[in-house]
Amino acid sequence: MRRSRLPRLALANVRQRRGSFAAVFVAVFCAAALTCGLAVLFESGIRGGVTPHRYAGADVVVGAPQALDVREGVDEPFVERALLPDSVVDDLSRMPGVRAAVADRAVPLATDDGALRTAHPWSSTVLAPYTLADGRAPAASDEVVVTGGGTVGDRITLRHGGIGDEYTVVGVVSAPRPEPADRLATVFLSDARIGDLWPHPGGVAAVGLLADDGVDADSLAARARDALPGLDVTTHTGDGRGDVEFLDAGAARSELMALSAAFAGVAILIAMFVVSSTLSLSIQQRRREFALLRATGATPGQVHRLVGTEVLLVAGVAALLGTAPGYALARLLRLQFVDAGVLPTDFALAAGPIPAVVGAVLALVTARIAGAGAARRPARLDPTEALRESAVEQASLGWGRLVTGVVFGVGGIATSLLPMVLPGPAALAGAGGSAMLLVIAVALLGPVLVRGAVRWFGGPLRRSGSPARVLAAANAGTRSRRLASAITPLALAIAIGGVQLFTQDTVSAAADDQSRSGITADLVVTGPAGLSPTLIDGITANDAVRQVNPIARSTALFSTGGENPTTQTYPVQGIDPATTASTLDLDVRGGDLGRLRDGTVALSTDAAFAMSARIGGTVALRLGDGTLVTPEVVATYGRGLGFGDVTLPVASVRAHTTSGLTDMLLVSAHPGRVDEARTAITALGGVAVADRGEFAAAGQEQRRMQSGVNLVVLAVLLGYLAVAVVNTLVLATAERGREFALLRLVGASTRQVRAMMRTESVIVVTVAAVLGTVIAAPPLAGIAVAVSGQPIPTVSPTVYGLLIAGTVLLGLVAIAVPTRTAMRADPVAAIGTRE
Repeated sequence: MRRSRLPRLALANVRQRRGSFAAVFVAVFCAAALTCGLAVLFESGIRGGVTPHRYAGADVVVGAPQALDVREGVDEPFVERALLPDSVVDDLSRMPGVRAAVADRAVPLATDDGALRTAHPWSSTVLAPYTLADGRAPAASDEVVVTGGGTVGDRITLRHGGIGDEYTVVGVVSAPRPEPADRLATVFLSDARIGDLWPHPGGVAAVGLLADDGVDADSLAARARDALPGLDVTTHTGDGRGDVEFLDAGAARSELMALSAAFAGVAILIAMFVVSSTLSLSIQQRRREFALLRATGATPGQVHRLVGTEVLLVAGVAALLGTAPGYALARLLRLQFVDAGVLPTDFALAAGPIPAVVGAVLALVTARIAGAGAARRPARLDPTEALRESAVEQASLGWGRLVTGVVFGVGGIATSLLPMVLPGPAALAGAGGSAMLLVIAVALLGPVLVRGAVRWFGGPLRRSGSPARVLAAANAGTRSRRLASAITPLALAIAIGGVQLFTQDTVSAAADDQSRSGITADLVVTGPAGLSPTLIDGITANDAVRQVNPIARSTALFSTGGENPTTQTYPVQGIDPATTASTLDLDVRGGDLGRLRDGTVALSTDAAFAMSARIGGTVALRLGDGTLVTPEVVATYGRGLGFGDVTLPVASVRAHTTSGLTDMLLVSAHPGRVDEARTAITALGGVAVADRGEFAAAGQEQRRMQSGVNLVVLAVLLGYLAVAVVNTLVLATAERGREFALLRLVGASTRQVRAMMRTESVIVVTVAAVLGTVIAAPPLAGIAVAVSGQPIPTVSPTVYGLLIAGTVLLGLVAIAVPTRTAMRADPVAAIGTRE
């Protein structure tokens, strides 16, 4: 076969076998759309963001770094506002080209109905710039200017940390741009009043620079960095000012990059599996054609080149066309991530040409690699055995495939068992990742597993009095490779769906159990914007209250050393160790929680293992605002999932949070006076009081809301797998037209052929359901051990039933529809069609 004839022969094959190549086209098209959509999200993590509002009039905004620079990885954002020393305001104001340097601070407030507001100093209005539409600037400590929806002269109550103060509206301002609809409303207080409420004296949140006429913003930003030697600062111009104005914007960028990168790894692996499975089935259906080529002198290299050319022709067109839906998919995912709380509602995606190139190239490369793998068997057939091989499906697997499948299976089982011997997040991640290893093992060993399952099914079927069932059992036994191609994507959908869904349920159930068991206080007090020390002192002074334990929440970053450092985020809680005995039980495993004070830390057993920390040693942590501390470890405890892996004194945590307030208060009442304490605290106003059972339920609901991201990812993956399942099953069924025609010509009725296919489809979906469940079981058991110590995951029978039912229904329909279509053809005409 001449090389010059390969493109024409490949094109002729594509035209002749439109059905088979249509399935390949669909698989590559969907892969390109998925990878392009994920590439859009990743690019948006670099170039997307939020349009500035309050800082829209500033030429340059100077702030402290809001993320930890991670070498060769995505930067880890700080969840709290990193501050600048207030001395930078004077330093920047003296710079040439600066007309004014204006400091900004933000204080959270709440109205009596629980609505949140953000208060800023009046001097910062020039940064938008805001202009007075009515009234005047605030001067006294009880005066406020609102941004809309108010009238001069109104009296309103604003609470800071639960303490309410009456304010008089003295002005209404407007900005060149409308107020962001989904952002907290802004109010302005006098600079002196903000100074009283601001919890970080000596620090400012950001500094806006107004440039002199003719001064370029970028050059001014560069000079600002040079004017602050020895101080780590970041400067923002253009849309980048939104990152420093809205703290969640910068965090969302990092989160989007990390999320899309992690999602892309799984998606690309699944895409390669789906494309490879489809190509393998398509080439398997052409075994007589390839056998004839080998028998007439075609070399293995020529077979490989022929298949490669066919793949490039079909996949090239599919990859290019698939990129356009990828942008629509990215917009859809953005909406879902907004609903899940990952992205702010006003976060804008960046849609450049690079994602299309990435999506097309990845899909094309994936298809080419899959085509090379699928072509191996027909290319290496011995010419003298080729025609015999084409007529009868080979019963055994090659040793290489068999050994590889066993290795992946053993590896999957081993990684799922890691939590039984090792604690920490690495073991949990290993257990979760074992599902993919097991799926690959099943894909490689599919014909062997299917043959065993059919042997178990086949006995009763062969002994039945129904010819359709007997024939279905015979077909399934002799065509195990074809059956495995149909079963594997169904099992993959069940396994991935089960692991994703029930992992979150298992973790939530364990966290809920720890929370319920760990809170020994009688009451839990919370406020919309936190609780102030003054309010806490008032509650403590109540006669019915025995002890209170203020709890502050944040996060910390821990980085490992070595050649490949990694950074892990840990939830942090601040507590009062003096009152913990009567309000909180962390299940202390070692050390003494009573020794907790400034400069010390208690760690969960999982965190201590992951950090290689021992009691008496130190750990290096970056707190929520990026401050590096090295506290001594004084205790370890078991309930890290319910309360956080890092526990510090409450004052140490509050000093490094944006609001400087307490998140909740655990209250222990005197015996018999719980109701009295609850009534007295509720009467203070501006707070919510719950018993420990109610609070635990609320915490569980919050964790379920946070699991929305996993559900979004799962929905996309299952959607892609659903297309793959239908694609594979339709292809596998449609190629059997000659078989159906032969059965009808030898006397089988249409109803009997359909009954045979119904029986085969029942075998397919039943084996797939069992395999999918078996694949999901070890990872879920390992995760359950990691979070609860027991190998019993939390599985909702209803959700599991719906997952199985949906997959089974998909399989049945995908087999029934092409069967009915094939049966419409005249059997005499169909028997002469090309195989």
